[in-house]
Amino acid sequence: MEALSYQMYDGKVVLRLRGKICENSEELLTSPLFRDVLWDFIRHLQKRESRFLNLFPNRQVSEKAITEMIDTFRFLVKLPADLVIKVHEPARKFLTERDLIYDFVENLYNYWRSLHRVLICDRTLDEMDRRPYRTFAETVERLMHVVRSTYRDIQENITGSHPRVYRQVSAGVEIGAIALPAPIPYPNGDYTALKNISIIRQIMIYPPMIFNSPSNKRKGMFERVNFNPVRGLHLDPEEWVCYPAKVGDLVVMIYFSMRFFELGFSLCNLFELAESDQITQQPDAIYLFGVPEIPGLMEGQSQTIFYDDEENHMLVAAVPCRDEFGYFGYLKKMVLTLHNIIVMKRGRLPYHGAYFHIRMRSGKESNVLIVGDTGAGKSETLEALRQIAGDEVEELIPIADDMGSLQIDSSGKVAGFGTEIGAFVRLDDLQSGYAWGQIDRTIIMNPDQTNARVVIPITTYDEVMRGYPVDVFLYANNYEVVDQDYPIIRRFENAQDALEVFRSGAVMSKGTTNTKGLVHSYFANIFGPPQYQDLHEELAVRYFDQLFKQNVFVGELRTQLGVPGKEQEGPLMAAKALLKLIS
Repeated sequence: MEALSYQMYDGKVVLRLRGKICENSEELLTSPLFRDVLWDFIRHLQKRESRFLNLFPNRQVSEKAITEMIDTFRFLVKLPADLVIKVHEPARKFLTERDLIYDFVENLYNYWRSLHRVLICDRTLDEMDRRPYRTFAETVERLMHVVRSTYRDIQENITGSHPRVYRQVSAGVEIGAIALPAPIPYPNGDYTALKNISIIRQIMIYPPMIFNSPSNKRKGMFERVNFNPVRGLHLDPEEWVCYPAKVGDLVVMIYFSMRFFELGFSLCNLFELAESDQITQQPDAIYLFGVPEIPGLMEGQSQTIFYDDEENHMLVAAVPCRDEFGYFGYLKKMVLTLHNIIVMKRGRLPYHGAYFHIRMRSGKESNVLIVGDTGAGKSETLEALRQIAGDEVEELIPIADDMGSLQIDSSGKVAGFGTEIGAFVRLDDLQSGYAWGQIDRTIIMNPDQTNARVVIPITTYDEVMRGYPVDVFLYANNYEVVDQDYPIIRRFENAQDALEVFRSGAVMSKGTTNTKGLVHSYFANIFGPPQYQDLHEELAVRYFDQLFKQNVFVGELRTQLGVPGKEQEGPLMAAKALLKLIS
């Protein structure tokens, strides 16, 4: 594995491939990586004072003992344990208690699989093959086969028997990526730190993947600053990689530290990967996720910041490499903040909501936009609608799960666009069985904690960008109980009444951020509009007037998601009322 370099972090392994990977068990077992993983496992055992240390004389592990164990494994790949003892005397101490060494190997294999593992190929593509992407995919598959077959051969030669059930688990890496430098025409000066960082061109993942991120909540707003956070940064190209994301019609270059690679690569389930011709142009925005420090940041100032580089027509954002920011929400929401600011500057109105196109079997079609803050019940109502659709609905197409923008077209209609091809949804608020029915595509985060989430693809980029005209525009109210005085859906009589509710942005917090109880935020969207409120207010008045001129149904939808005991029933009731409205 001479062509392979690697870095090991807490519970993570980053492999960088610059040639052919190991072809067989011998190359695997004699690699520096295997030795380091074995030592890491031994240290793990020592902390626990494990019984497996009895394999070593006086429970003491030395470099010599590690070498002898590796040599024993090399023989066990090819020979039964009884023969290994005869040809390699040091193996005797490891093979005296067969059950113990069998369990040791089993636990070593499980320890390796418990690590988050990524393989990055950063060689020039045509150096590998005429069809480099296929060659890379075969390389990733080959590594998985070599690791799995090495484990199985060793275990079978220890026991002298063959399993009757084989489980084809992901034993190589969870994520594979081709990432190469690209000639991005950044302005000279401040942006030199980015020029040698590789840009992701292809990703392979092996879902379902389960990650436990350092944090499971996001807090606060993203603050605008008057200095460029990339200025003065020194980034090691070995420690960073860039995901070029198509966010609506924008391109955002998301640079992330490999210490957060499980979060960074999860972006592939949320944002479309940019095309090759798009990454050789100046992007609309840059985001640095996991910087060691932010030059120019004052004490007590927000750590989640962005800068409006008006001279170069780019936004630049940064978040520090701290565990408190090790949450996917910080990746997603900052990217969407940048999107929202840019579209406002271009005369479009951003929204925080779920937008979908529904086609009934009767032939009627409707485009429904549900706006609301985090936890308001937007995605949950959409999923409930999907569950109850049955024979009445021919097709339900998601356009946006969280953020998007509105644009007044040449005919005066208000058209809606999305930003994401995926969804970042609370697991416990989904309709029963939905996430598990899609588990073969899912990335699961913090499943054993409050605010457990899944990142799952739900639509195509073409649908995101089609520009469906809005027919129904609703504010998601999750805190009021439905009764005779408070119907599930009510229609606003005029733009002023609607604007009052939307401006208030009331929501019962679900605990996904650091807020609790009934809270308010300007237009239920702290991601851009408050930072550019004068610009947003002008756009909002113009767009709401146009919605009413076009006779769009503008109203309020009570989802009851924030009402105790109504978390499942509330969105279901809302979905039924919505289906009746558009039928």
